[in-house]
Amino acid sequence: ILSLRRITITIDVTKMDTISDVVIKPLEKSIYMKPFTMHFTQNGTKRTWDLLSVHDSVAIIIYNITRDVLIFVKQFRPAVYFGTIPEEERKVNAVIDTQKYPAELGITIELCAGIVDKNLPLAEIAKEEVLEECGYNVPVRSLEKIGSYRSGVGTLGSIQTAFYCEVTDEMKVSEGGGVDDEIIDIVEMKVDEVRKYISQENIRSPPSFMFGIYWFLYHKVKQRIH
Repeated sequence: ILSLRRITITIDVTKMDTISDVVIKPLEKSIYMKPFTMHFTQNGTKRTWDLLSVHDSVAIIIYNITRDVLIFVKQFRPAVYFGTIPEEERKVNAVIDTQKYPAELGITIELCAGIVDKNLPLAEIAKEEVLEECGYNVPVRSLEKIGSYRSGVGTLGSIQTAFYCEVTDEMKVSEGGGVDDEIIDIVEMKVDEVRKYISQENIRSPPSFMFGIYWFLYHKVKQRIH
C-alpha cells in the first residue's frame, strides 16, 4: 500500500495526526451548510427527503511538468473520521476514544479544492486555491476548465467545477498549506504511483479525486504499449 507520509513536504504531520477532545454534538448555526426537509408529491405519493444546502466548489488537477508529478493535498476530514466510528459509539454528546479511533482514519488525499464563497469568476477562485493550498502562482489563462458536475447527490446536489493546470518549480512562491486554521500537507505522486494508489481496494479519497485522475490519465497521459 502506498504510504501517505513519505512525500509530505509542507506541514509537520504531527499537527494533523493528533486529535483530542472529540465530542459529537448537534449541528449549531453554520455558515457552511443548512439542513432542510423537502416535502413533495411524486406520482401521487407524498414523500420527504432530508438535504443540505452548501456552497458550490472548484477542484483543480495540478501537474508539475518540471518533475513529472501530480500535486495533491492531504488533510483531516471530520466527516470521514465520523464515518469510521460505529454508530453506537458516535451518539450525540458522546466522547470519542481517540486511542481506539486515531486521526489517521479521517486523513484523505484529494485534489486541491475550495468552496465558491466569493463573487469572482470560477477560474479566479481556482487560482486562489492553488496558491493558498499548494503554493503555486498560476496565471488564470493557464487553467483549463474540464467541466461541472453535481456532488453529494443524495444530500447536497451542489455544483463542483473541475480545472486542470500545469505548473513548474519556478511557479512555486510559497509552501502552501492553506490559510487561517487549515492544516494541509502537499502530496506529490508520479503517474505510476497514482495508478498504484487508485488500484487499492479501500481508497481514502472522494469521487472528485477519482474523476480527476481518470480524466488526467485518459486525456493527458500517452497510452503505453505493453
